[in-house]
Amino acid sequence: MFTRQSVQYGEMECILGPLTLLKTDKGLCRIDFGTAEDNLPLIKAWLKKQLITAELELQQESMEPYIVQLEEYFARQRTVFDIPLDLFGTRFQKQVWDGLMHIPYGETYSYKDIATLIGSPKAVRAIGSANNKNPMPIIIPCHRVIGSNGCLVGYGGGLDKKEVLLNLEQQPSQICS
Repeated sequence: MFTRQSVQYGEMECILGPLTLLKTDKGLCRIDFGTAEDNLPLIKAWLKKQLITAELELQQESMEPYIVQLEEYFARQRTVFDIPLDLFGTRFQKQVWDGLMHIPYGETYSYKDIATLIGSPKAVRAIGSANNKNPMPIIIPCHRVIGSNGCLVGYGGGLDKKEVLLNLEQQPSQICS
């Protein structure tokens, strides 16, 4: 069981709508699309699944360093984040998420590219599953992963949000049916 003195959360508005940010004493650990009010049940279930026992506190001020960097990203003034992260996931998931953080701003990789990048060329489906469990969209840029045919596929926030993020990074995108 992981014990944290507190887990803090706050909100911000952006071009994608509201975002809920969650942090531990070690760093940002989760971003959810939508308001805190809408996300609190999901966040509480996630904390329980991660075996995190901590007081959940609304602390908008403590989110400021994270909000500033996200706002800079949305204003096209930041291409790389340099905030502390506290990732919860399996060893493989963390390996995939680390691989995602190596996709340069404005570029896209396929699931196969990520599999090759992390040294697991046959793990394409597992890469997709780990990508889907990414707790920190935008910061860990899973939106930069596309299908091998160049089409937008799978995004937890919805393909419309993925398209907005890729267009923000000036990467032409195409949703295929």
